[in-house]
Amino acid sequence: MPNLDPAQALGAADAPPPHHPVLVVGGGQAGLSVSHYLQQRGLVHLVLEKQQALHAWADARWDAFSLVTPNWQCKLPGHDYDGPEPHGFMTKPQILDYLAAFRAKVDPPLVEGVAVQRVSPRPEGGFRVQTSAGTCTADEVVVASGGYHRPIVPRLAERLPPGIVQVHSEQYRNPAQFPPGAVLVVGSGQSGSQIAEDLHLAGRQVLLAVGDAPRCARFYRGRDVVDWLADMGYYDMPVEQHPLREGVRDNTNHYVTGRDGGRDIDLRQFAAEGMQLYGLLRGFDGERLLFEPGLAAALDQADRVYNGINAAIDKHIAAQGLAAPPASVYTPVWAPPAERTALPLAEAGLAAIVWCIGFEPDFAWVDAPVFNGRGHPVHQRGISPQPGLYFLGLPWLHTWGSGRFSGVARDALYLAEAIERRLRGGPALQVAGVGSPAKRDPLEVS
Repeated sequence: MPNLDPAQALGAADAPPPHHPVLVVGGGQAGLSVSHYLQQRGLVHLVLEKQQALHAWADARWDAFSLVTPNWQCKLPGHDYDGPEPHGFMTKPQILDYLAAFRAKVDPPLVEGVAVQRVSPRPEGGFRVQTSAGTCTADEVVVASGGYHRPIVPRLAERLPPGIVQVHSEQYRNPAQFPPGAVLVVGSGQSGSQIAEDLHLAGRQVLLAVGDAPRCARFYRGRDVVDWLADMGYYDMPVEQHPLREGVRDNTNHYVTGRDGGRDIDLRQFAAEGMQLYGLLRGFDGERLLFEPGLAAALDQADRVYNGINAAIDKHIAAQGLAAPPASVYTPVWAPPAERTALPLAEAGLAAIVWCIGFEPDFAWVDAPVFNGRGHPVHQRGISPQPGLYFLGLPWLHTWGSGRFSGVARDALYLAEAIERRLRGGPALQVAGVGSPAKRDPLEVS
């Protein structure tokens, strides 16, 4: 169906606010996924998107971006990957084509360019929803706007010389956007390590402030590590059965890449090739950038996790009696000769900084008592304590894949079923897995 006119969906200013049985906030893959299942059930709903549907994949990814999970894990509702490279990794243009086809299949009742400004519970039940184009009411509201809202940039950025170009990772596109000179990448998670690699491969002098992100192998004993972990049941483990429980949501993702067919990211190898590694960036004294003296420990811990994951795969292979190439252990190819804790700007030739230290959630527009002290929603598998209010598309909402193409369909179906039961007067949908005994995490280091 064509995009809906905001005036039709949200009403005129001098008319009573229109009512929608279900309102979905966010037109990304999560919002379109739940729309798919709501349509299957004949449930009337409206999807509101403040920009363009699926825009983040085009507007907040760098040019050389590729998936870090293999294509076979792309399982949006009714839209499994069916291309020629199930064990490959889609590039940015391929991802955009995949998502454009998904949107066409879903054909959601969508209004673009309308921001939701406040969602408030009504005394009589349901919600009042204020938007940039008018007000409406809804019985059920699904917040599918993701969890990455405010880019994190530290206050010390304000004190750096104005001649240094500064961008957040979501603004980075390619090495050519910076003037000649060295580039400091702050943060070594998935985005930071891959952006550092992108700059490094382009021949730029890269300085990388390394954090505590773990790493994993791309391929091990003849298969992608993701394939092994899928066989081991890791991607089906509910958050309630994870040893860390909800604490796993705070974990930093392992760095690895799908670029050029997929490979490890080895920061030690980059250093051997000329990249300059530092510990955590902790300050600026007016002349020097200051770093914590923890680089060696951070690299050692990342390697322990890498080898620990491989050791878990070794145990799985042995327990199942599987034929596979021999086991191996990563041996460091470089070690820092000394901890460098200060970088004089006058000597660094620094042209730019890329801040890759993540995002903060911003749910201030949801006026309901469902948030913890850090601003994160409290929920069980996306169902909040506020009747009729749901969250979708968050990391580890239910499983590892909840914020990814691999698991959002399962979560969206679960919420669509819960909404259907509420609207049709059936019994409340029980949350599966709560109180189940914990399993050992296959990614736990031995």
